[in-house]
Amino acid sequence: MDQTGPPDQKSPIVIVGAGIFGLSTALHLCKRGYSDVTVLDKQPYDETLYSYIKGADAASADINKIVRSAYGSQTEYQHLSTEAIAEWHTWNTELKAGSLVPPGMSTKDAVFVPNGNISLSTSTELPAWELACIDGMEKAGNKDTQLATTIPRHKEIAAQKGLQSFMDPFQRERRGKHNTGVLDTTGGMAIADKACRFALHKARNLGAKFIFGEETGCMKELCYQNSKVIGVKTRDGKTHSAEMTVLACGGWTPVLLPELDGLCEATAGSVILFKIPRQSPLWDRLGADQFPTWMWDMRNGAEGGLYGFPRDENGWFKVGYRGTKYTNPLRQGDGSERSTPVTRWSAAEQDGNISTGDKLTSFPQQAHQVLTGFLNEYLPELSEERIDISLTRVCWYTDTFDNHYVVDRVPNKQGLMVATGGSGHAFKYLPNIGNWIVDIMEGIYMDRPAVKAWRWRSVGGEKPTNILMDGIGGPRALQNICLVEKASLQSKEKAKL
Repeated sequence: MDQTGPPDQKSPIVIVGAGIFGLSTALHLCKRGYSDVTVLDKQPYDETLYSYIKGADAASADINKIVRSAYGSQTEYQHLSTEAIAEWHTWNTELKAGSLVPPGMSTKDAVFVPNGNISLSTSTELPAWELACIDGMEKAGNKDTQLATTIPRHKEIAAQKGLQSFMDPFQRERRGKHNTGVLDTTGGMAIADKACRFALHKARNLGAKFIFGEETGCMKELCYQNSKVIGVKTRDGKTHSAEMTVLACGGWTPVLLPELDGLCEATAGSVILFKIPRQSPLWDRLGADQFPTWMWDMRNGAEGGLYGFPRDENGWFKVGYRGTKYTNPLRQGDGSERSTPVTRWSAAEQDGNISTGDKLTSFPQQAHQVLTGFLNEYLPELSEERIDISLTRVCWYTDTFDNHYVVDRVPNKQGLMVATGGSGHAFKYLPNIGNWIVDIMEGIYMDRPAVKAWRWRSVGGEKPTNILMDGIGGPRALQNICLVEKASLQSKEKAKL
């Protein structure tokens, strides 16, 4: 393991990737006084503004992301979340004050909405994880911030705070059905695209340089001097010299860095969006002033793992599924199989079974069945009002075998760091994760539990949380599952009516 010291603050640092890991690292490097920070990305974020609707396609490019404090017994993330949420509120204050407003945004915008996050369960009793969330937050001094729907005193607190609708967002009790869950009142949602634009603007104001474009911003290869990485070469042939290079490329990171085999893999979550008409009764009911972010049966395998949000200002109502994490294994130049993201920025190539273009325009049938089955039970008003699926998305994350991030120097490669492995829960740390990454770069405060969990590692004796690298023959590979065209999905929606 490379244990060399931190780079000089005047030395060039190159970050590959302008998602939340890259943005936050650039921001905090500049805040620490590093004066030569460059961020590369192949996506034209100055044009797409991190909006998936406008063509951006990365895990960080999204409408909204869940923010929560409760993490069961994983108090390292609980503490990190508390720190992040304080900073989210600070960012809102900065925006409102007009002290730092990105182009195209205004003082009326917010990057964080504190509408809470409820974790729901099909069980009639609170699962052990939910109880651990309550216990962990109370031990940290956050008494009565976690409100259980099954505890009378908690329901009274919710009523006093006007949170009744947040405790039962799907109106289960009104229908005579059980409603089991815990509302984390400290949480809510990040407005993802605006938050990324705000972080980009902050970093630029502090001196960070951003190079976007399919040729100018896309890394072609690492540059070496013996075993030391001394920068990267982009597709346009230009070399960007660096004393330290940080790979923060989201789902592409394991493809670009084979050393991550077995530790990280690109996996896909499945997302559907509905467009709620302004005249619909659901418009008010699903607004953030009445409806929280939510998770449902997150530990129930392929039949659970759902999450969602209130409708946004444009009426988009988003529901996601991570119960099955799909893969796209492709044969690489070194002969190995690695799951490769299928995005609008993928090369249009054949993998032997199904074209990249076909994968991009299709959606996993199993995900559709789980998502629509849940909504038919929990939000039947969508069908009753003939509100069909408007948009589907397969969103590529980077899973680790244990759901902990990977933030460390790469073994036997001096001058190279990696910041990846968000495992679907990293966006909430956009305001502060970069501060921790720079600490690791500088080799300080290395004994903190989170930092220890993020070190380079391999599967040990314990059963991994995520099974990685099943390969082309695996049951989650897009090559082996039934994919449904978007048009077919809409036909199925209409057929239910």
